[in-house]
Amino acid sequence: MTDLERRLNAFIELGKFIGDFCEYQNNPSPDGHPKSKAFQKLEEIIVLAEKSNGWFTPDNILFAFEKWKELLTEEQLRDWLAAYPLEKNRKKEVAIIMAGNIPLVGFHDFLSVLLTGNSVLVKLSSNDRILLPYLAEYLVEQEASLKNAIRFTEEKLDEFDAVIATGSNNTARYFEYYFSKRPHLIRKNRNSVAVLSGNESQKQLRDLGEDIFRYYGLGCRSVSKLFVPDTYDFEQFFSAIYPYRTLLDHQKYANNYDYNKAVYLMSEFKLWDNGFLMLKQDENYASPIASLFYERYDTPEDITDRLMRDQVKIQCVVGQEFIENGIPFGQTQSPSLTDYADGVDTVDFLLKT
Repeated sequence: MTDLERRLNAFIELGKFIGDFCEYQNNPSPDGHPKSKAFQKLEEIIVLAEKSNGWFTPDNILFAFEKWKELLTEEQLRDWLAAYPLEKNRKKEVAIIMAGNIPLVGFHDFLSVLLTGNSVLVKLSSNDRILLPYLAEYLVEQEASLKNAIRFTEEKLDEFDAVIATGSNNTARYFEYYFSKRPHLIRKNRNSVAVLSGNESQKQLRDLGEDIFRYYGLGCRSVSKLFVPDTYDFEQFFSAIYPYRTLLDHQKYANNYDYNKAVYLMSEFKLWDNGFLMLKQDENYASPIASLFYERYDTPEDITDRLMRDQVKIQCVVGQEFIENGIPFGQTQSPSLTDYADGVDTVDFLLKT
């Protein structure tokens, strides 16, 4: 069996394990489970992750696990890798500087580095330092050779061959300078938008709530802005997303809602407010937590031109009525293995480095 096959099998086993865990969490058995001890350890890890970062609720961590369970199958992984000449890879150590905005946000980079036959040196965000090391331990249990291929560090990065770094626009400038002499893939701020026509059903708008509120809107694939027709009435939208009002039960979200509302009101901004989400007309893309920016447009051509002009700022576009390659409502947080961050093919970068 080749090294790639062994690594592939380890990730497939990881997918089965987190899949079994999610199934057990959703349907616990009074008779226990053959993997009960392992499940108990993972439950403890989830508790630690939430204590470390209050945004990482068990519900959102389990959601992330569910999505990766769907991707870490033999069929999905082999179909994804079949498009690449992996035999041409020159083995190297790749450093990954990870973001920490949502659970396991850097896992795709981690997966890509290891399944192209490379070693990985991970510098975790202080906001997400619990989950990935645990999953890495599980991978090593499945395939011992991975122990020498996975390293975590809190020190300054120095010995590596290439780097993948994710951060804000400001940190990206630092990354580009600091890593200028090495092969690098630097990711900057991006946000996601939804384009509404006014013909959406209540279900579509309710599904849009998933795109807006999953992970409390902290992901780059979270919709932070709406484009709506000039005559759009938000009453239908507010009615559809009303079930998400339970977000206020989360103290950090409620605090952000209160704070941002106070700031907006003191600045005398005009708002649409339904008690847990504020809509503010604004040309920017990155809206604060518990708020959503919006702009009105006259014609479909206007919005198409705008999206083309600002494509380097946008991660996902939700809506399909007149948007080519738009994402269906409710699907932004369900990317496939080929949905690369910033639209840059990570595997291709690794193979050409």
